[in-house]
Amino acid sequence: MKLFLREHVLLIAVQVFQCVMVSVLFWLDGYRNIGVSLYALFLSLLLVAAFLCYRYISRRKFYQRLQQSFTALDQSLESTERAPVSAALDNLLTAQYRLYKEELLKGEDRQTEHLLFMDRWVHQMKTPLSVIELTAQTLDEPESSSLREETDRMRDGLNTVLYLARLRTIAEDFQIKPIVLSKLIHEVNQENKRFYIRNEVFPVLKEEKAGAMVETDEKWLFFLLGQLVHNAVKYSAGKSNQLVLAVYERSGELVLEVKDFGVGIPAEDRKRIFNKFYTGENGRKYRESTGMGLYLVKEVAEKLEHGLEMESTVGEGATFRIIFTKTQNLTSM
Repeated sequence: MKLFLREHVLLIAVQVFQCVMVSVLFWLDGYRNIGVSLYALFLSLLLVAAFLCYRYISRRKFYQRLQQSFTALDQSLESTERAPVSAALDNLLTAQYRLYKEELLKGEDRQTEHLLFMDRWVHQMKTPLSVIELTAQTLDEPESSSLREETDRMRDGLNTVLYLARLRTIAEDFQIKPIVLSKLIHEVNQENKRFYIRNEVFPVLKEEKAGAMVETDEKWLFFLLGQLVHNAVKYSAGKSNQLVLAVYERSGELVLEVKDFGVGIPAEDRKRIFNKFYTGENGRKYRESTGMGLYLVKEVAEKLEHGLEMESTVGEGATFRIIFTKTQNLTSM
């Protein structure tokens, strides 16, 4: 109704002005019958009001559609009454919808091609890395260790790229099943054994209840824990030789905790460490941070519907917790 009145306010003003001007002209010409003038003015305004009422009623759906926002893209295909302006609007929205869908499909095709290329490229790069590692074993120390250290960094970077590429289709990549956390932690430790030795930081497992089980995706949880362990080791090297991997229950939920005793996270960085590409003070100082690790941790945890907590004190270390809900915690069932 407001849109209709705003559109016709000029017509109403012109009609009122016209009626007043006609009455004034008759008055100036010597016609002094005020009753007839007022009656003519009333009839004129009544006709205008009737016209406006008819126009609003006949085009009410049209004006309502103009004022309502879409909640679904397909709503742009809905038709209103068959008035010329309404039909023109329907045709315009339909053409715009088709154009948008065509561009969207083109964008999805390009994205699919890009993700496929990234996936194949990462796997292709792993082959020469394996060859380099085998070659490094024939070298003497310290050249062999230095070369394997660099290949490990390259492998970690390639894995980050691979998981980032798969993040958009993560919902199609889930395989939810019961997981024994101690077994998964052992596998993560085995995967990072050389990384621990090289940095002289070693994990300690503290399990409140043996055989704790959760329902989640094993591959993605392995990635989550691996990222947290990497950060814990990287920022503990040279300051502490230990990190703690703890599993315990809290209010019916199961908690997987990674605690280090390293440099800690400055207060001004704590709210932004999960932002994409944010490296923070520690990342700039150590110059090895891409700003993507914790971002991926947060995104994957949300997709898996796991909670994520962080606590830190500068100079004392940082603690990250992956929280499994009561329904995901199979230990207490």
